[in-house]
Amino acid sequence: MRAAVLHGHGEPPRAGDFDEPSEADGHVVAEVAAAGVNHLDLLKASGQFYTGPPPLPSVVGSDGVARLADGRRVFFDKTQAPYGAMAERTLVPEDELLDVAEGVDDHVAAALGNSGLAAWIALEWRAELKRGETVLVLGATGAMGSVAVQAAKLLGAGRVVAAARGGERLERMRDRGADSLVDLDTDEDLTAALKEATEGGADVIADPLWGEPAVAAMGAAKLGARHLQIGHMASPTVELPAMAVRSPTLNLLGFVVFRVPLEVRRDAYRRLTEHAARGEIEVDVERVSLDDVEDAWRRQAGGPDAKLVVVP
Repeated sequence: MRAAVLHGHGEPPRAGDFDEPSEADGHVVAEVAAAGVNHLDLLKASGQFYTGPPPLPSVVGSDGVARLADGRRVFFDKTQAPYGAMAERTLVPEDELLDVAEGVDDHVAAALGNSGLAAWIALEWRAELKRGETVLVLGATGAMGSVAVQAAKLLGAGRVVAAARGGERLERMRDRGADSLVDLDTDEDLTAALKEATEGGADVIADPLWGEPAVAAMGAAKLGARHLQIGHMASPTVELPAMAVRSPTLNLLGFVVFRVPLEVRRDAYRRLTEHAARGEIEVDVERVSLDDVEDAWRRQAGGPDAKLVVVP
């Protein structure tokens, strides 16, 4: 079969032939319809992820949408090594699959995989977002951030502020539910700009950036606010003054989607894809072929303008 194959840690994968998977030990063969390209995939392939380096050679990719032999359409976010998502077929655990709502395209469902799930579950389940609260989304033009803006509104937020680099992509967030925008690059006093945009402070901060934007957002937090630490696109570390946490009695909440109970993920993904099927959640998606996976890999490292999805 054709697949995106990793031959060296830290190198881009290359399209090529790979052995066919076969069913064994509770795993079934799935025909891949679309697979997301994620920063997590790059991190795993580097060999520096905490789970350890992947075997060589192996197929890259952590999540996607596929069909089983009985015709069931599923989302998967686990595969059995050396098989990954970016291939014509892969090997997935039969008991850990998520059903996809009717009416949503395969590539959109794949784009709403780990990034979309992280946005929805972090707000609803981890932060326990309450109706009428104010949500600040950092990195709002990214794959996760864009869904977070829309999910916050659907979950009942009273005010949603989208913060990211300025430009057309940020302006589009108004059409996706943002009540106010903050340009992270041009505002000299970012904390003041965030506080003004949130009209006095955020109840919930969705943060896939970390670094300086995180500290600025904490300065614009309401008393008892919840700061969701979801990623570190801006920086893996931060110099955090103690009073930034103590003064607002801030709740700093770490979040990774694969730590969420399976039934929570199943329910959230079903509702997420139902919203997408009704046009209530939109994602910017660019489909790429397996032959173009090296280029897509490099573009993902630099932050693409749309969610990249490999269509085998």
